[in-house]
Amino acid sequence: MSGSDAADAALSEAIALHQRVRSAGLDTTVAAAQAIVVSLRTGGKVLVFGNGGSAADAAHAAAELVGRFRRERRGYAAIALTADPSVLTSIANDYGYDRVFARQIEALGQPADVAFAITTSGESVNAVRALETARAQGLTTIALTGRDGGTAGRLADIHVNVPSDATPRVQEVHRTLLHVICDLVETELSAG
Repeated sequence: MSGSDAADAALSEAIALHQRVRSAGLDTTVAAAQAIVVSLRTGGKVLVFGNGGSAADAAHAAAELVGRFRRERRGYAAIALTADPSVLTSIANDYGYDRVFARQIEALGQPADVAFAITTSGESVNAVRALETARAQGLTTIALTGRDGGTAGRLADIHVNVPSDATPRVQEVHRTLLHVICDLVETELSAG
């Protein structure tokens, strides 16, 4: 397969998965945005986290909320639990890597907040533990997953699933859905 054919195949797969997610309905995506709106309106914040590419997506989503997405407006309270290497490495060293997000939720999470896990497998142990901690503390939980959603999807109050085993394609759709969520949140909160 030539480079052009490989590039075309990758884009075709990405488009097909976007269409599949769109055709399945976007109710959970809208529900995720609405949960964030409710949290922010009541003085809460979004605690977003994931590993690897999902860590980058968490930081990206937090940046869109704190900064802006498409319009000028006040900043929204969002924290990427992946962003502080001192916190991450100290928790990993003292408690184990599976507690890096749960410990931060334990410290920062309040009942008005949203805990937002991004995991392409749905089985990342540290994301699952964070969701368990968030539920125990009364936070609203969202999981953005791939495959069948796994344990994270079953634990979350709101499960946004991209049903594919191809991690790169799942991540591409995750980024689109995160942008949709940010756009919906910004539009709703800017309206009043």
